[in-house]
Amino acid sequence: MQFDRGNGPKVPGPGGIVRSTLLFCAWLAWSRFRVVIPVWDQTLPTLIACLDATVRRFGGVPTYALTDNPRTVSIDHVAGIPVRHPQRVETARHYGMAVHTCVPFDPETKGGSEATVRIAKADLVPTDANLLPEYTSFADLEAACERFCRTVNGRRHRESARIPAEALADERARMHTPPTSPHTLALGTTRSVGTDQTIRFGTYWPRSCASRRGIISRTSTSTSSSWTLAGRPERASRDHASPRRQRCAPTTSTAVPKRTQ
Repeated sequence: MQFDRGNGPKVPGPGGIVRSTLLFCAWLAWSRFRVVIPVWDQTLPTLIACLDATVRRFGGVPTYALTDNPRTVSIDHVAGIPVRHPQRVETARHYGMAVHTCVPFDPETKGGSEATVRIAKADLVPTDANLLPEYTSFADLEAACERFCRTVNGRRHRESARIPAEALADERARMHTPPTSPHTLALGTTRSVGTDQTIRFGTYWPRSCASRRGIISRTSTSTSSSWTLAGRPERASRDHASPRRQRCAPTTSTAVPKRTQ
């Protein structure tokens, strides 16, 4: 599988403000099956959510995936060898799909996904040449991407002389089964409770307390997120609303034993 991103059209966001979008494009080399998903950003949770949706549309997980060198995949290069993002390695282990990157500044090594991005932008992004109407909402863009995928996957491919949707049925037999649940990164940003009862959000430690028996319940997405404590939602909302007024009680109490004569 090859995947890449391209600039999408501008559509009104949740607050009515016009925002830029991105088109996540994936492509299978043998069957020529394509997947196009519109997204708001190119963060790591968004990338993992797109990959999870892609393999479920395939009906199987390919052994390898090829892409370029974004910061969400490769964090550095040492002696010409790419250093993978640690969370990306974790998700690759979860799905059983190794991620390879092309040579820097050589996009021809993943020409399939580059062609998918070019075709998707020509058919989905309104310009003066194609006379496409502007999208009134993000849902309209999602519907247009689904129609585009049905069109390109339902017609005979010029090179393979096969219909990609039918060829995918043969290629699916050589894939392995996707996991029953997506990786936690695909659900949004992770929060964790430390042993000192502080709730960690990324690299920020707010001054709020949590019960030692509380369990974090994530209700977050890649665009908006919130958290609650299972069984004690009123405590979680109060701590989140005014974290400065809360004081963390000591986790353990140490008593000095009295000396006996």
